[in-house]
Amino acid sequence: MSGKTFPIPLSSLRPERASFEGISMRFMNRFAKAAVFTVCASLVSSMAWAGAFDLPSEGKILTGTAQQTYINQRMHDLRSGKVKITFSVTDGWEKQMLKAGSADLERYDYPAAKTNRVLLQLHGGAYVQKLDDLYRITALTQGKLISARTVYSLDYRVAPKAVYPAALEEALAAYRGILDTGAKPADIIVVGDSAGGNLALELSLALKEKGLPQPAALILQSPWTDMGTSRASRVTNFKKDLILGEGTPFSGPVVEAAYAGKLPVDDPRLSPVNADLRGLPPMLIQAGGYEVFLSEIEDFARKAGESGVLTTLTVYPGMSHDFALCLPELQESIDSMKEIRDFVNRIDRAK
Repeated sequence: MSGKTFPIPLSSLRPERASFEGISMRFMNRFAKAAVFTVCASLVSSMAWAGAFDLPSEGKILTGTAQQTYINQRMHDLRSGKVKITFSVTDGWEKQMLKAGSADLERYDYPAAKTNRVLLQLHGGAYVQKLDDLYRITALTQGKLISARTVYSLDYRVAPKAVYPAALEEALAAYRGILDTGAKPADIIVVGDSAGGNLALELSLALKEKGLPQPAALILQSPWTDMGTSRASRVTNFKKDLILGEGTPFSGPVVEAAYAGKLPVDDPRLSPVNADLRGLPPMLIQAGGYEVFLSEIEDFARKAGESGVLTTLTVYPGMSHDFALCLPELQESIDSMKEIRDFVNRIDRAK
């Protein structure tokens, strides 16, 4: 694995409370850095992988200036439409269209799966972007990777027309619908990136408030944990983050936080870094070392650990926001996906 990992150990599903100092030391001292692979995958082959929903064993390895130049060019190609991303239901998956409140809920079943795991994907996009094919590809890739029998992708309503609590209400409806199918909470994995990570956390907090069972785990990729703009990395990484930083399409919507509606941006219903995190399920948090959300992600992870939540934070050096979604061909992205698989398997063994 090519990231810096600061885990709260997964030795027990009910860890003893620890002081902030103790958790902080475990974050900083349990540093793990694994070897990287040596063969690079081309852009064409990475798109072919996405169509089959299989994770390649090796990815493109770049460092320093060459890495950042590649990321910048790759994002330009994606935004300009030079790179075409298409999705079709193949490789043994079966699709159904459902409803979750007012939102479309896409269900994908994989009858050949060897587990009863269910993955619920809550997509990102600053609460202003709808579900698209890149997210569908990512959801089925993650689903196959963790041997999920069923994958759900929620196409929730977005701002500015739909503000808080619209997306949360639809996420709750989706989760309740999944439970109504007979799925066990211990088999449900909720995955959210960026705004979807925010929504995954708000869903978990709402489940706690309503006395509903929590999922087995939360997978949070570059989660938006603070809708304010005062934390250090919003400044220090503003020029470094080539996906969400200066001059990028979603930089403005993140600052504007249109989904907040009339609520103040520091309200814990919008900014889970300010919420009471006790009782939340185990969570894996992944972040890029250059992303604008880094400070709030680190603060959130520390608070979660302090609150008794089994928490693993992995920071991938040199990576921008949501790198695994936008740059799946990079070795860091492949490593992050493997980390998701391994985390889910560890949680499953600890039941």
